[in-house]
Amino acid sequence: MLVDGMALLFRAYFATASGGYIRRTKSGVPTNAIYGFIRYFWDAVQRFEPSHVVCCWDLGGKTFRGDHFAAYKGNRPQAPDDLIPQFSLILEVMESLGVPNISSEGYEADDCIGTLSDQFSRDMDVLILSGDHDLLQLVSDRTTVIMMKKGHGNYKVYTPNSLYEERQLLPRQIIDVKALMGDASDNYPGVRGIGEKTAMKLVQEYKSVEGILENLDQLTANVRGKIEADLEMLHVSRKLAEIHCNVPVACALDICELVLNEEQVISKFEELEMKSLYQWMGVASV
Repeated sequence: MLVDGMALLFRAYFATASGGYIRRTKSGVPTNAIYGFIRYFWDAVQRFEPSHVVCCWDLGGKTFRGDHFAAYKGNRPQAPDDLIPQFSLILEVMESLGVPNISSEGYEADDCIGTLSDQFSRDMDVLILSGDHDLLQLVSDRTTVIMMKKGHGNYKVYTPNSLYEERQLLPRQIIDVKALMGDASDNYPGVRGIGEKTAMKLVQEYKSVEGILENLDQLTANVRGKIEADLEMLHVSRKLAEIHCNVPVACALDICELVLNEEQVISKFEELEMKSLYQWMGVASV
């Protein structure tokens, strides 16, 4: 199982912070995101029973996508003050569980996940845990994407068949749809005036961006005009949408086998005053 760390951490933080409650230690260290993260993470472990686990993280700072489009993710607000100290703490917590933390400077967690998925799926089935629909482009016969839905313990499991049943798209076509419609959360526009419905219809009919461009004369004048006016941005958006699967990261299989060192887990969780959490996980007190 490859875990999209930031997706879980932000989801966990806002699930409680939106109600105004921030869990803290007696010394005032905020831990609500960590607590929620482990609840999400361990529920998925119990549900899907992975033998090996890796957690991938964004490092922050500039990535290669910013070189393609300077405004990429330029609309993202600063992380809340109570979340910032939890970034380093969650890495320590995952280490205490024996889960490797993987990242690569200049790349995003999605790229690390894509790279490791490509490597591991040659020899075994891979699960990806996230709430980010961009990762659906990685679905394959050996790679399943587990999409976290609203509410604790709710998932949508994507295989090539279920993805096609829901959207009539192949995994690689997710990239072409995003190239056309853009992504407001990542702050790139795609083709202005083309939304998700039109983007999906075009890709379903013409199979790819190349197929659409080869058949511009068959499109309505309105849609053709929008594409021709934003042709450069269409190609840039496609580069931004595509997950790179050749990032310089690697993780030996033996170091990501999920085997808990109970004493280590208890020590870290008691440090963060989370006795109830390790008990819920089934880790016995010593």
